Amino acid sequence: MTEQSRIALGIEYDGRSFSGWQMQTNRRTVQKVIEQAVSLVANESIRVVCAGRTDAGVHAIEQVVHFDTQARREIHAWVLGSNSNLPRDVRVLWARQVDSQFNARSSAIARYYRYVILNRRTQSALYRDLVTWCYAPLDLQRMIQASGYLLGEHDFSSYRAKHCQSNSPIRIMHIINLSREKDRVIMDVVGNAFLHHMVRNIAGVLMEIGCGKREPFWAKEVLDARDRAVAGVTAPPHGLYLGGVYYPKSMGIKKHPIFNTLPVNVKRIEAI
Repeated sequence: MTEQSRIALGIEYDGRSFSGWQMQTNRRTVQKVIEQAVSLVANESIRVVCAGRTDAGVHAIEQVVHFDTQARREIHAWVLGSNSNLPRDVRVLWARQVDSQFNARSSAIARYYRYVILNRRTQSALYRDLVTWCYAPLDLQRMIQASGYLLGEHDFSSYRAKHCQSNSPIRIMHIINLSREKDRVIMDVVGNAFLHHMVRNIAGVLMEIGCGKREPFWAKEVLDARDRAVAGVTAPPHGLYLGGVYYPKSMGIKKHPIFNTLPVNVKRIEAI
């Protein structure tokens, strides 16, 4: 029998017309189109494991997956061949052969998400469903003050979906960076992992604070309550992007260039 190889892929996608990442019967999902495309290249049935499942409408700057195959292909063939069989809203960015111990999900030591808010009086005709729209002026300094309460290791029960299936609500928030670029407010978050709807729930709380409906300390009150019922609304999925995934250097997966834009010394994360 031919020995199996393990291949990792970096994937970019526009989530607008997908029912999320995970395979679902009679629904268009990112996992389904990826597996179909890679299976054609491998000439065998392929199943992929992803770094983080994304919801319907959520995008990815760089999702990471791995799969095992008996097929022998040049590494560039996994990129070119997959892309020739993929729809236009999904692209394989890179491929690498990795050690059999590499796991796209469990080997990750941190994940990066970006949430983009269009903050102006009118919605966008060009970027609809690529950003979340907020017509009320957002006070960036209030949002930054509130975000500080969420840094570190906490029980994020109040910030996860009611039906989240994670065994533990404990997560480590390494970075929450808020910035304004013209009419956009951008929230960059890096954590060891995220609960279901966690980033969108954080965005919802910070938007309530930014528009003056709540005081910055409310973010901590919500956190301390450990009860989803006390939190604000879940922000829409449209402005959410899986930005990239950190792996130990020994795994041979280079971090996405977008990590270099974050105002933080990432060596402390890579050293975990």
